[in-house]
Amino acid sequence: MLRIGLTGGIGAGKSAVAATFAQCGGIIVDGDVIAREVVEPGTEGLAALVEAFGEDILQPDGSLDRPALAAKAFSDDESRKTLNGIVHPLVGKRRAEIIAGVPEDAVVVEDIPLLVESGMAPLFPLVVVVHADAAVRLRRVVDQRGMAEDDARARIAAQANDEQRRAVADVWLDNSGTPEALAERAREVWNQRIAPFARNLKARHVVAGSPQVVPADPTWPEQAQRIVARLKATCGAKALRVDHIGPTAVPGMDAEDIIDIQVTVESLAVADELAGPLLPAGYPRIDAITADTPLTDDTALWDKRFHGSADPGRPTRVHLRVDGWPNQRYALLLVDWLTAVPGARADAKDAYRQAFEWADATGWRP
Repeated sequence: MLRIGLTGGIGAGKSAVAATFAQCGGIIVDGDVIAREVVEPGTEGLAALVEAFGEDILQPDGSLDRPALAAKAFSDDESRKTLNGIVHPLVGKRRAEIIAGVPEDAVVVEDIPLLVESGMAPLFPLVVVVHADAAVRLRRVVDQRGMAEDDARARIAAQANDEQRRAVADVWLDNSGTPEALAERAREVWNQRIAPFARNLKARHVVAGSPQVVPADPTWPEQAQRIVARLKATCGAKALRVDHIGPTAVPGMDAEDIIDIQVTVESLAVADELAGPLLPAGYPRIDAITADTPLTDDTALWDKRFHGSADPGRPTRVHLRVDGWPNQRYALLLVDWLTAVPGARADAKDAYRQAFEWADATGWRP
């Protein structure tokens, strides 16, 4: 199963993208629909909201008066936290129940309005963000949904900003044009990235990436941080640290467009335990390569476990190495040495010796 996180600010067009993904074969789990379901009359969710915000958030028939709740819940940060604290756990529980019932080979698109705000982005192998400028979204919400302008402004202000959304976005879908243009772009994303990702994951196929060296990409660190966050969420406490390593971690260095990440673990046994959770996160294990090339006589201490990304849009190599072993230390040292010493080369014949001489001279520590 491949799980896609879909989000965007109110009025951005997220529902339109979800509809296109559904036409392409995705199973949509709509956070808005679930959020309504868990506060229907007679539910514990509605009872909790009434206790927190008062009886005047109910309509005469006992159902939730959403504009009345919004006027209270989005008036300040504390009220919004109270609302989220009630609704989010209930939505999460119901979402898990729905996902447990879908086919194992499905592509599940989880439409979550507050994906960024809830900190859930790292839980998904791929995050798609639908974007439109705040002014455009305001007009859509007021004109198309009939929401009062003050309420719409409060809702927009209470949500994540563009910078926060960009930080988690693997795919950024601009919706400043026509609905037809948005649908076409969404289909392209599905056909060129999501569907191949799902096929690769099912076959446990890793995307090798191109060995061609390209000019340094200033977004490599940002892309790596998304992967680091994803791996931290996947590995939990079994990861002692997770680091962006390799040439793409060195500012300004031309390199292959492949992100290298090192997950430091206590032992190779722990690394083996992580093979299970890493697969649904998008990183199948590569069994053919289990060790680095030894640069010392301690061959066993250069052993590792190796995974790669099934996402065709972001070739990634994930190295699981044991804390304190030479290969683990060298991967961290190499980035710092190449960054600090102009002209240093990772492929130099004596790079290992040069790097550790620099480490000794500078007092470097991982």
